[in-house]
Amino acid sequence: MSLEILYEDNHIIAVNKRAGDIVQGDKTEDTPLSEEVKAYIKKKYNKPGDVYLGIIHRLDRPVGGVIVFAKTSKALVRMNKQFQDRQVQKTYWAVVEKLPKENEEVLIHYLKKNQEKNRSRAYDKEVKGSKKSELFYRLEGRSKNYFYVEVEPKTGRHHQIRVQLSHIGSVIKGDVKYGANRTNRDGSIHLLSRSLEFVHPVKKEKMIVRANPPKKDPLWMEFLELKKGK
Repeated sequence: MSLEILYEDNHIIAVNKRAGDIVQGDKTEDTPLSEEVKAYIKKKYNKPGDVYLGIIHRLDRPVGGVIVFAKTSKALVRMNKQFQDRQVQKTYWAVVEKLPKENEEVLIHYLKKNQEKNRSRAYDKEVKGSKKSELFYRLEGRSKNYFYVEVEPKTGRHHQIRVQLSHIGSVIKGDVKYGANRTNRDGSIHLLSRSLEFVHPVKKEKMIVRANPPKKDPLWMEFLELKKGK
């Protein structure tokens, strides 16, 4: 399957990550998205030798949507700083199993990661080894059986959106790791990195890069139409 390039110039490249892709190589030895992007650059520009590609941020394997890579070391350093300084505005879409109690709310929890099980747990109060996690969500609508939520994480913790929504009883569809009723057939979860807003690392211009959800999924298409109508 070919890559869906959302934006590209000499400094950065943004792609629409498919749910199921890994961003960086791991113990599964599956071909990571980063290597696919390198191969694309090498072929497109007929580059000899190794292609430089800096990994700025990651998305969980079952999550799709916008991801940005750096094509130069200068761009990598500057983009890393924006992420570290929380200057990048991230917007996610999620399809959840149960209606949140509030139509919109700022959630603040303390997340503690279990490295061995590769999962995190949310606490209402700080515990030893936990990190403060904050996000804003807004209920956007509903389908026959599910609910549509837009999420803006203010921090970047491990599995943050998945854990915090699960903690309030609104588990993401397909996310059995955090309490969903069943898996999605393709192994994805209904969480999408919808957009990233940042300052271009070289041009210094404000940028917004958006990704559309998979066309083959009627739930995602309904969410997309819902947003277009607003």
